[in-house]
Amino acid sequence: MPDVVEIGVGKVARRGYHLYEVSIVPSRRTRDVDDVSTNWQLDAYRFGIPCVAHPSDATMSPATAIRLGQLGGLGTLNAEGLWCRYEDPEPILAELATLDHATNAATRRLQEVYSEPIKPELITARVKQLREADVTVAVRVSPQHTLALAPVILDAGIDILIIQGTIVSAEHVSAHDEPLNLKEFIADLDLPVIVGGCTNYQTALHLMRTGAAGVIVGIGQGAGSSSSEQLGISVPMASAIADAAAARRDYLDETGGRYVHLIADGDLETAGDVAKAIACGADSVMLGQLLAQCEEAPAGGAWWHSAASHPKLPRGRYLEPFPEREGDMERVLHGPAEDPNGAQNIFGALRRSMAKCGYSDVKEFQKVELTVSL
Repeated sequence: MPDVVEIGVGKVARRGYHLYEVSIVPSRRTRDVDDVSTNWQLDAYRFGIPCVAHPSDATMSPATAIRLGQLGGLGTLNAEGLWCRYEDPEPILAELATLDHATNAATRRLQEVYSEPIKPELITARVKQLREADVTVAVRVSPQHTLALAPVILDAGIDILIIQGTIVSAEHVSAHDEPLNLKEFIADLDLPVIVGGCTNYQTALHLMRTGAAGVIVGIGQGAGSSSSEQLGISVPMASAIADAAAARRDYLDETGGRYVHLIADGDLETAGDVAKAIACGADSVMLGQLLAQCEEAPAGGAWWHSAASHPKLPRGRYLEPFPEREGDMERVLHGPAEDPNGAQNIFGALRRSMAKCGYSDVKEFQKVELTVSL
């Protein structure tokens, strides 16, 4: 039965759980860590780790997207980011790394630099750079700009298209503009599409019915997001993932076997959070702030959500760099770890967690028992 509480006469709310409130319970069996696989496959594309990069310019440049691909993950180029607005955004990124997060000046500066028009020729050039590196090429676009930018993105020759906003639905209603019909749009494509974010069962199920290969769960909430303060929207990630996993199971039955992957985006601050997101039902995770601490991060360790530069209603905070980085990207993802804080060797820790619980792959690990700490 759902855990429902009465918050007033005539109004009830369902209890939700954050990742920090759930814990993984080992089973009677353990497994040698060398026998554990973190491989993840989306459509025809196989990855060594279940990791997709959040499309923030703080972490993803063409070079870091390539590096993540070489290390087994999926780098993401933001078609609406600085690399597709400026021929050389590195001086701007260097400036952004020096801003003071305690003032509104950081948000104003983000709004200013992102007011530069998107240049289609730069999208083509950046995608070409990724393709020449022989890694899987994924490009993110917002639902609002999908119809305008999709022809350029697709002609550039990408492998995976990511349509991502703070909240994305399959039934957007507008009295003024022709909304993006996700089902018709995806049906016309011959490449896998990832859409999101979503936060509940019904929305996840509807997004799956569009034909998407993957659904992003969550709105990227965490220290870098202000959607709770701005919009009042903040669904605890453990519950959001579990609800979407239930939708995936029902959609699997509905279609006679079509499996849609879930990518968790939000509240992922440590390697333990990554393991718990998989345990709740995610197939992969979308990392942002954890990757900002890599030495290769183009913004020098600063972090901002991709919605932080919205010209009218920014929904993300600028976070200035920590005094010290966690190491290069290989150390952050694969180790060896020098610090037991959960920010290094993230996927080595996932393998260790799976081994301690006796599971051999990511799909099996979704069956692990969980407890809740209240």
